[in-house]
Amino acid sequence: MMQGQRPPLDLECHPTVAPSTPPGRFDVLRRHRRWLFALVVVAFLVQMAVAMLTTAVQQTPTIDEPVYVGTAMVYLREHSLRYNPEHPPLGKLIIGAGLVFSDARLDPAFTGNQGQVGRHLLYESGNDPQRLMLLARLPMILLTLLFGLVVYLFATDLVGRVGGLVALALYAFSPDIIAHGSLATLDVPTSGFLLTSIWLLWRARRRPLRYLPLAGMAMGAAMATRMSALAVVPMLLLLVVLSVWYAGRGTDLDRRGRTRLLALGAAAAVGVAMVAVVVVWATYLAVDPRLGWVTPDNMRPLQGLRGLAFEWLPFPEPYRDGMRIQVRFERRTFHGFLFGRHYRGSLWYYLPVAMLVKTPLGALALWLAGSVAMLTVKRLRPAVPYVLIPTGVLLAAAVTGARDFGTRYAIFMPMFLAVAAAAVVVVRWRWTAAGTVALVLFVAISSLRTYPYYLPYSNEAFGGPAKTHLHLHDSNVDWGQDLGRLADRLRQRYPGEKVWLVYKGGGIPSHYGIVASNPLKVPPGEVHGLLVVSNSRAARLDRPLVTLIDGSRPIDEVGHSITIYRRP
Repeated sequence: MMQGQRPPLDLECHPTVAPSTPPGRFDVLRRHRRWLFALVVVAFLVQMAVAMLTTAVQQTPTIDEPVYVGTAMVYLREHSLRYNPEHPPLGKLIIGAGLVFSDARLDPAFTGNQGQVGRHLLYESGNDPQRLMLLARLPMILLTLLFGLVVYLFATDLVGRVGGLVALALYAFSPDIIAHGSLATLDVPTSGFLLTSIWLLWRARRRPLRYLPLAGMAMGAAMATRMSALAVVPMLLLLVVLSVWYAGRGTDLDRRGRTRLLALGAAAAVGVAMVAVVVVWATYLAVDPRLGWVTPDNMRPLQGLRGLAFEWLPFPEPYRDGMRIQVRFERRTFHGFLFGRHYRGSLWYYLPVAMLVKTPLGALALWLAGSVAMLTVKRLRPAVPYVLIPTGVLLAAAVTGARDFGTRYAIFMPMFLAVAAAAVVVVRWRWTAAGTVALVLFVAISSLRTYPYYLPYSNEAFGGPAKTHLHLHDSNVDWGQDLGRLADRLRQRYPGEKVWLVYKGGGIPSHYGIVASNPLKVPPGEVHGLLVVSNSRAARLDRPLVTLIDGSRPIDEVGHSITIYRRP
């Protein structure tokens, strides 16, 4: 073990006495190394906070955000669950924690659908949309930073503080986490709560009575944020049994003792599951204490074993109806785009390939090296069920989804695999330390180079952020976030010119001073001047739009997500 690195908390190891070192000029550093580690942790998190705050201030609403922000405001003002039932309330309650500090107006007589309520709140009620969006995003930014501490503490528990810094560096410089952690969406909090639950289960191997209830609360928080967390719940309950077994293991256990210990683990798993269910119920009751939910008329009950299982789940009725909506979504056919190919449906390899494009090369190398170390180093193998297997289970569930919309559906990977990457510090090869530092620096440089355009990031092997739209679409590159930047660009470089706009996003162009016409509503021969196209719309390869683009010349781009053409 490297000098200055404390022994792992929960692994079986035999402490050794560090060789004495003569006094010298580094004695002060050795005495204050705890404070030095703390300063580095703070520096990483401050860097991440600056990046996320910059992103939050500069980006206009993405496609999903108005739905969540509008729903959160309805939660606060009307205590109604009628909007966005396909997702549980907790993530939107967190968003609402920021909106509490606003004086936003919302017409209680508004009767539009969930796709309209956010636009009504942001653009049609006299509110300042940029201020509202910043207030909605701030709680998610804070939560993302707290999850960074979980990554650091989890890795430190496994391999010591040096490994903790490696894990935190990968997390804090991850373009995907910075991009989505600065948005008022649900992907980062779901994965973060799951990671927190697993970290607490790891600690429960030593103190089950202290950490198992907390793990149940974190598990419930994940389930109360997105229903995709349900895919890994059976695995988490098995980890409860494993943690209880480890805590009560002994060389003198006979067969009867082992049976009792397994029974105790099973009982603990039931208890943790009950805590999680209580958390889910609490989030719904926090919105509407009377739970005055009415199942929509168009909600058809599911048939067969799945429908029967949904009926028996101990969740509130709106939660089970939300699960039914998700099942209906998964039965639909969506558009996808990968490496220039537009297709309908989903590809099982889409997410793994997209992660290869959008993950820094240094992080990919450290993920692989850390995973191999965790599998091959004997004293690290007990961590495999807590780090690598849940990652695999979540990925297996994600690749079966019907929506190839972006790496946000696999945002758990840069979280969990940052912890796995920390395992490289236990490898005693000659160049391990230097190689690890070099790869972390490579990640940091790659991340800083894309500032402040984190959403369209891709690594150097795929051409960087400017080329991402050639390989991927939607939330990987263009989620409607650059409407404000487009307004500034048109005003500064192209004042007075005729603008034709094909925009995909959650904003309203006219609110930002963009006066534009829709080129798809007139014959192509009438379209002259500036043709402005969201790259996600261009990826659809719709014939009328392709015709317009083919007859135009690209002259500018905005945020790597919008292309400006000149059409003669």
